Amino acid sequence: MKTLQIRSRFSANPFATSLLICICGLTGCISRPALNKQTFTFNAPAISATNVAASDRVLGIRNLQVAAPFEGRSLVYRTGEFLYVRDPYAEFLESPDEELIAPLRGWLRSNGNFSAVVEAGSALKPDTLVEISVSQLFGDLRQSKRPAAVLTMRFVFFDAPNGVPGKVIFQQEYSQRIPLSAPTAAALMQAWNQGLVEILADVSSDFCKSKIEDARRKFQDKHST
Repeated sequence: MKTLQIRSRFSANPFATSLLICICGLTGCISRPALNKQTFTFNAPAISATNVAASDRVLGIRNLQVAAPFEGRSLVYRTGEFLYVRDPYAEFLESPDEELIAPLRGWLRSNGNFSAVVEAGSALKPDTLVEISVSQLFGDLRQSKRPAAVLTMRFVFFDAPNGVPGKVIFQQEYSQRIPLSAPTAAALMQAWNQGLVEILADVSSDFCKSKIEDARRKFQDKHST
């Protein structure tokens, strides 16, 4: 009798049925035991040393925030205009902000724009600070034939004499939408990592351009007076 009741509830609610199928397909729960939870992490590959240019700036990451809907460990999927669901079978190893900080620090340390990237409490004081916010971090399932990973991040760099944030020297928001190679949580994580690499490459390039433009303005101002 209980089985019949459960079946009748799902048949009376086609949205619940389609949502369950969608989540099971993405997480792979159809092909593995239901309690076999997967854990994932972010990873940004190191930059080749041939791409590194000298810089005397020391960077500190002032804070990194992930928007409330996506700050939990469970992977999040967008299934409708205002509908989001959390995956009970796939999650980050730690919270997303903790997972992001290590690859971000490693990339910023090796991209050539900074001589060092220091952690809080370091004896080496930063003269540049960055605030990073993640406003979107989800798998977009609204188009079942074209699922994608969405990652949106904003970077705000401050000139920071004596480690105190002052003038904003560069700020920009970046967004990546990466098609999934397969309807699995692992493919979603792979796409997020790809999106992170592409965003960081853009940040590195744009920050470098902003330094060149700032130096040009200072040179022009100096010789126009």
